[in-house]
Amino acid sequence: MVGSTQRMWPSVLAGVVATLIYFGTAELIARSLDVASAPALLIGQALIPLMPTVLIKSAIAVFGTHDKLALVITIVAGGAGCGAIIGWIGARRRGLALVLLIGFGLLPAVVGFSSGAGLVATLPSLGGIAAGAAVFLVLLHLATVPARAGASTHARADTGEEETDTQHRTPARPGRRAFFGLAAGLSAVGIAAIAAGQSAATLARSAAGTVTKLVLPRPAASAPEIPTGAELDVPGLTPLVTETAEFYRIDTALFPPSIDAGTWMLRVHGMVENEFTITMAELLDLPLQEHYVTLACVSNEVGGDLVGNAKWLGYPIRDLLARAKPHAGADMVLSGSDDGFTASTPLEVLTDDRAALLAVAMNGHALPRDHGYPARLVVPGLYGYVSATKWVTDLEVTRFADKEAYWTTRGWATHGPVLVASRIDVPRPGATVTPKSGDRVVTAGMAWAQHTGIEKVQVRIDNGDWAEAELSEELTADTWRQWRCEHTGLSTGTHTVSVRAIDQDGNVQTSERRPAIPGAATGLHERQFTVE
Repeated sequence: MVGSTQRMWPSVLAGVVATLIYFGTAELIARSLDVASAPALLIGQALIPLMPTVLIKSAIAVFGTHDKLALVITIVAGGAGCGAIIGWIGARRRGLALVLLIGFGLLPAVVGFSSGAGLVATLPSLGGIAAGAAVFLVLLHLATVPARAGASTHARADTGEEETDTQHRTPARPGRRAFFGLAAGLSAVGIAAIAAGQSAATLARSAAGTVTKLVLPRPAASAPEIPTGAELDVPGLTPLVTETAEFYRIDTALFPPSIDAGTWMLRVHGMVENEFTITMAELLDLPLQEHYVTLACVSNEVGGDLVGNAKWLGYPIRDLLARAKPHAGADMVLSGSDDGFTASTPLEVLTDDRAALLAVAMNGHALPRDHGYPARLVVPGLYGYVSATKWVTDLEVTRFADKEAYWTTRGWATHGPVLVASRIDVPRPGATVTPKSGDRVVTAGMAWAQHTGIEKVQVRIDNGDWAEAELSEELTADTWRQWRCEHTGLSTGTHTVSVRAIDQDGNVQTSERRPAIPGAATGLHERQFTVE
């Protein structure tokens, strides 16, 4: 039994290594061809629509904006597990194992081709299969080829001379050292290639967002100047305007679409009198407006960072819809993305006075590819899953009773108004604080209630009374505000700080950690720190 296991597990290892080489080779080929067809990406994009909401929420809660990287790593790990099974089969039936390995490798190519990708999209998988199969066969050969038989020697009793005992030859393992060395080296190569491919993809997306052919026009209406009092001077406090590179990204695209702005078009249709399409050139000729708008993800945990504020340049969606002239009875706009994602936004929200934009720029530059280049929707006051469609190509005026969107088909609420929220940035979790002059300890953070506005923020230490915090000057009702609060007389030791916000309509951030709408987390943000 032990001998059988010892013979088996080198074959299992061979299958794992071959799978890593398959993924790594395919990643490098995909990057060299500049196609989004690496097997891990193709499998991941096919799995995302099939995942239950609870799993997606859990992944975002644990990994945040690194959820897609976590998915790729999980897929590679799962592939390595399949490779182990194939290797186990290969210990007995090498031909069958090779067929299974090739079939496993072809699966992503079939998925990509069936989703509309061209033949070039199959090349990474085919190259990976060739490399993986070659490694598999070589390692199986090294694992199973017997070594020269070893001979035992002993001394003759009568002469003391050594003689060879050919009857006690033992099976040797001369290829094992070479096998393990090669397996370890190839595993490192495969993992490095996967990492290099993912890094190259990230750099390519970044470059695609910063080097574009779009020549942005001067806005017909500029964003307001940031008042001096809109930013509080507290070290460690989140800036009022989020840098583009730091802005959160949560969406269903494992690899963002690559869209040529020169051929991009937006179709406006459905329950309207005038259906039309608009090109990027036509869009840029319109009187564009700049607005600061804070966006928030419905999956943001209490105190989380899936929220950010940016300056957006775009054309008011209400003016596009006015041109289309919606029919009476229409109550929803179903926006569609180039990657197949859809969002259902209340028509009344897109036609009121808020700064709902068909945006083409972010913080003074063309949209990065990760954030929707060449055009996306920005709608104040709604969570992104019902409004912030990236890579948008379609606006259909319809009714909630007639159409469903990507997340509403999964049981999420059709309407997703942003809930009043606040968080603590200072002090950091578990920080040790030295009181400043006057025995003062400062806490600070952010609060938001987009399109309603923040009225006040209240802070308490431990279970004491709520104290009103100092608020920064409001930039607009569509943006978040900074807050700070000074505390005196705190004893040495550990304390808990809590914060709650109240919006302009009098809605108080609830202390109950329960979702007000499916997917949205509410509750008071609390943080512990130590006074020395």
